[in-house]
Amino acid sequence: MRDGMTERKGRIRMRILEKVSGNRTAALILSGVMLCTAALTGCSGAGSGGSAGAEGGEKAITVAINSETGTMDPAGSIALTYLAYSVSALDELLTFDENGEIEYRAAESYEVNEDSTVWTFHLREDALWSDGTPVTSADFLNTITRALDPASGSGYANYLFPIENAEAIYNGEAEMDTLGVETPDDYTLTFRLAEPCVYFLDLLRLPVYTPSCERYADSPDSGWDTDPETSLANGPFCLTEYVPDQYFVLEKNENYWDKDRIHLDRITYRFFDDTQSMANAYQAGEVDVATSLPSTVMELYDGQDDLLVTDLIATRYIYFNLNVEPLDDVRVREAINLAINREELCQIVGTDTEPTYNLIAKYMKDKETGEYFVDGAEQPFEENVERARELLAEAGYPNGEGFPTLTYSYPTLEMDSDTAQVIQEQLKENLNINIELNAQELQSNYSSRYAGDFDMIRMNWTADFADPYTYLSMLLSNSTYNCSGIQDAEYDALVEQSSSEPDPAKRAELMHQAEQLAVGEQFYIMPLYAMKSVNLVDPKITGIRQIPASGALEYRYADIG
Repeated sequence: MRDGMTERKGRIRMRILEKVSGNRTAALILSGVMLCTAALTGCSGAGSGGSAGAEGGEKAITVAINSETGTMDPAGSIALTYLAYSVSALDELLTFDENGEIEYRAAESYEVNEDSTVWTFHLREDALWSDGTPVTSADFLNTITRALDPASGSGYANYLFPIENAEAIYNGEAEMDTLGVETPDDYTLTFRLAEPCVYFLDLLRLPVYTPSCERYADSPDSGWDTDPETSLANGPFCLTEYVPDQYFVLEKNENYWDKDRIHLDRITYRFFDDTQSMANAYQAGEVDVATSLPSTVMELYDGQDDLLVTDLIATRYIYFNLNVEPLDDVRVREAINLAINREELCQIVGTDTEPTYNLIAKYMKDKETGEYFVDGAEQPFEENVERARELLAEAGYPNGEGFPTLTYSYPTLEMDSDTAQVIQEQLKENLNINIELNAQELQSNYSSRYAGDFDMIRMNWTADFADPYTYLSMLLSNSTYNCSGIQDAEYDALVEQSSSEPDPAKRAELMHQAEQLAVGEQFYIMPLYAMKSVNLVDPKITGIRQIPASGALEYRYADIG
């Protein structure tokens, strides 16, 4: 056993060396070629190239993002493309700044009744769409009602369920005219909740609570969202060009109510299939910002002003399909969890990862204590290979005998590919079970997950708002993100109770109990690691902010020095 482990660690060290040196060499060679090419041609690509400076008197930047996924309709299927677009083009009712203070955007004030069940927002009368027409309460209602139609494909619809009758409408059990949202005039929007919801203001930054112009926004598959003529924005920037699979362009919205604080004239987002290509494009001067890059970039740019490393409020984990045997057996799910060596996994995947044993993000702060939320309770479980083998034997598979081959589906991203290979190797060595690997394009991986077409599937959740509920809600029986077939009344009750508990300490305890039940007792998921975001930013760019809820970068107030 010891000799086998020594040999295995030797293989792992070799893979680490190959991974680091191989990436570094490839990046340097390719960037050298690209830089020479740029020098010979004397210019960067038109429309989609980098500039980070004045171009014809304009201030423009180009941002590299991962390949095109999902729609740009806030009521539709939300993925990376919408998230990149929305932070610069859409104003939510209000948000919170880095100090936890309210920052009003589409709304200028709000009021709430004594038991926190009726929330009334007063919209800015000077807020305009990018075509100069008023943004009204009907535009907010438009997104909400469309998201409550299951055909829209919105994974965020369940975050509307605190609203009176919203869940019943989504399930086809009530009519839309019973929805607890009122628009008494163009500039007043009232929400009537079924129960008090202590984190309701946090929900307002979610896509389903942002407006979509009722004159054009009809369905997520009509194409209105990528057509500059109909894809209107109420934020600092608006869509002026969209080239599928290549790039899209946002330009300053001259009708924006706060336009005097906006310095950039244009932001171009370019799509890339992999993170190494993004890093190479930055090195070649083709883009000015590249985010979520490989950990090897930290070594390449160590000590340079370009490097920006931030904590991501995110968890990488695996969903088990409870409708697939033998994953319906909690002993099997626990055995698989206990058999994974996460420290070893992170050594191979990259120095931008850190083992986690929680669903709630490792770097999410507790609003009351200022400490990391997960540190307020004991770790849900500990790895233990011997115990994992005992559990598998108790489930009827001693030494893995008779255990069916399971398939693990994951995106064809470098980090996920490395992760998959390590998991496959560890489960074979520690439990003698076979895992077949199924690499998929990112959009295909999303589709498989939503359809429940998987045995085990990769999941990554970056917080949408600064509250643990954004994670716990994923496993609720009625959640639109519950792709695993989880139906746990005890868990649902704990999470529901926490939603209306006004005492912060009691609420935190309820949420810790819920997570312990789901992750440390029922093992509904397999937590893997927390991440840091490795970014490259042209030092000439100033004013980039980090969104407190997610850790993502925001460019709406950026400037070029």
